[in-house]
Amino acid sequence: MFGSRSGSSMNAVQRSPKFGIAQAVPRLEDPRLLTGGGRYTDDLALPGMLYAVFVRSPLAHAVLRGIEVRAAETAPGVKLVLTAAELAAAGFGTLPCAVALANRDGSPAVVPPFPPLATDRVRWAGQPIAMIVAETLHQAEDAAERVRLELEPLPAVVDPEAALRPEAPQLFAELPGNVAFDWCWGPLEEVERAIAAAARVVRLRVHNNRVVVAPMEPRGAVASYEDGRFVLRTGCQGVMGLRNQLASVLRCPPRSIRVLAGDVGGSFGMKASAFPEHAPLLLAAKLLGRPVKWINDRSESFLSDYHGRSSILEGELALDREGRFLALRVRGVGELGAYVTAYGPAIPTLVLQKNLAGLYRIPLLALEIKGVVTNTTPLTAYRGAGRPEAAYLLERLVECAARELRIDPVALRRLNLVPRDAFPYRAASGLVYDSGDFETVLDRALERADWSGFPARKRASERRGKLRGRGLCAYLEVTAPPGKEHGGIRFTDDGRVILVSGTLDYGQGHRTAFAQILHEKLGVPFERIELLQGDSDELFWGGGTGGSRSLMVASKATLEAVEQVVAKGRALAAELMEAAEADVVFDAGVFRIAGTDRGIPLLELAKKARELGRPLDTDLVSEDPPSTFPNGCHVAEVEVDPETGAVALVRYTAVDDFGTIVNPLLVEGQVHGGIAQGVGQALLERVVHDPSGQLLSGSFMDYAVPRADELPFFSLAFHPVPATTNPLGVKGCGEAGITAAPAAVVNAVLDALAPLGVHHLDTPLTPERVWRALSAAKSASPS
Repeated sequence: MFGSRSGSSMNAVQRSPKFGIAQAVPRLEDPRLLTGGGRYTDDLALPGMLYAVFVRSPLAHAVLRGIEVRAAETAPGVKLVLTAAELAAAGFGTLPCAVALANRDGSPAVVPPFPPLATDRVRWAGQPIAMIVAETLHQAEDAAERVRLELEPLPAVVDPEAALRPEAPQLFAELPGNVAFDWCWGPLEEVERAIAAAARVVRLRVHNNRVVVAPMEPRGAVASYEDGRFVLRTGCQGVMGLRNQLASVLRCPPRSIRVLAGDVGGSFGMKASAFPEHAPLLLAAKLLGRPVKWINDRSESFLSDYHGRSSILEGELALDREGRFLALRVRGVGELGAYVTAYGPAIPTLVLQKNLAGLYRIPLLALEIKGVVTNTTPLTAYRGAGRPEAAYLLERLVECAARELRIDPVALRRLNLVPRDAFPYRAASGLVYDSGDFETVLDRALERADWSGFPARKRASERRGKLRGRGLCAYLEVTAPPGKEHGGIRFTDDGRVILVSGTLDYGQGHRTAFAQILHEKLGVPFERIELLQGDSDELFWGGGTGGSRSLMVASKATLEAVEQVVAKGRALAAELMEAAEADVVFDAGVFRIAGTDRGIPLLELAKKARELGRPLDTDLVSEDPPSTFPNGCHVAEVEVDPETGAVALVRYTAVDDFGTIVNPLLVEGQVHGGIAQGVGQALLERVVHDPSGQLLSGSFMDYAVPRADELPFFSLAFHPVPATTNPLGVKGCGEAGITAAPAAVVNAVLDALAPLGVHHLDTPLTPERVWRALSAAKSASPS
């Protein structure tokens, strides 16, 4: 009879509270990464590998009359030179757009062709035109210098509003006026009437500055052609999504491509889609029969990595006499750059629309957005991707309304918050918020930030000759829309448990958080759990990582896989222990006969199952749960030097509701990073082009990102209200910090400047910009 009585072999696999859900377990990934065991794209060295370099346009707008490559083809070590002609001969297509928008008249938005290598025209400085493949990197670089481009310069336009003017250079014949889409949403006429009848209407125009994503690891790829299939090894955010996009470009079945992702040194949305370099790399690998490696250097990254943000929004908030919000209308321009990328159109439209209502009772909402092309690097998702823009505009409008109505900004927010007893609550965005406790989160943030003690700190700053201000941002964000996700559990002969996921960890710590869930729900030893990701051949489906979706979808898929493993195990355990299946229970990693001390540990059973040819392994595709609604309140305090305009962030407090928290340590890390990036956009970061389209902020000598000494210690707390729409009640946390920080910091700076007559500045609030505003205010004031 199979099955032991309770003893050490069974107890060894029982759950340990140290590694379960809600525990601050250190990342399993870190020892390997910190001791040099990481394997990033540039670490790959395949046998016979060649090296690629791209020839890029030096002009932002020009007719490409010709390309002379013969001198490069005969250069030492050169194996191949590719241009658009060779890609066309191979039958390759253009880069796809994954977002189908309709214009306000119902016609579909036009997406001009985005060729991997430029054809008849170049549209941004840095656009790839040709690719050189050689035996060594230096040989490829030398040969690239021999390529001669015949370019006929054209006028360029780098400002999205300037691109709308009748006299502006036209980028595409199929986009009259440089407008890719003219999109609207909501009851426009009803909102118009509400604004016209309102006791007060607050208007504000904000510019969301264009930023460089600048992940620690630049883009790169190693392409090969193996057994009649294309193989791309690269950092990305999801191998299945990238594979399917590449199949569209290469015009081949998706199964003809394998995408492999090792360790990824950051992405923040930018690496979520196919890039122009992928197609020529894959074609070269096929033509030469050898692997081809390409790694962006940092200067090339500034030019060619898709940028983030860049929109101009005008908001109108209607209020009644008591300060209750009546309607919100937003009109604006979303810049797309030189081409329409896979996700670029969604950010100033669909994502903005879902997030604009925030956590307030706003009865009516309408948007009117134009997508505009310019002679600049194309734009795509950057951490938050529409969420920070929505929160920034809304929270700046609330501050302006409080000032104009002479209402305390906290009281105005409190008056308009969705109350706890209103859930489920249908917002003006059309989405249904399932849970929240917004007023308690607000109160906890104010208490933790010592809001009432601010006047004393302000006086202390004044004694030092500094201006002190405080600002807050009460935010709600919407996570990525539902789709599908792969979940799998596999058992090995040596006792390891492999968790399979279609998400992709590029710095979040998935292996640790997912292992905590599996350890608690399946009872297998925490240290034996491994994560399999980043291989399209191992997946049925994969939504990747983005939009703070991973824990929600992966936990649901994992729990469904656990149920299947348990069901298989219960049937086999009953058979082996000669018991009725209904009498077998599963608890703490052991199948037991109810009411007895007889049982079989799961790992022991899994080994037996493999021997019998009846493995417990499970792979499935799970339907994603609905979007969730992380929310919180962030409070910033700043000191401004009136002599120089320099802003110092001196205090930062955050209280967030992320639902059930699986690992507080990982969550704090996510919030820290998001805040830092949000502070960067608020105070430091800005992409600058000259009128001809040349990038002036093309290195870290010219483009400022936050440093550790520019950030205070963050005071964080959580107020979990579990979501009701997924099994664990999680809400996502990856974009909260960057959603709230810009508004909180800018509100604080303007609070400091308000006594001197400065009530609005566009980001980034650099020392020069602040100093000029103070000087102008001083000059305008009566002597």
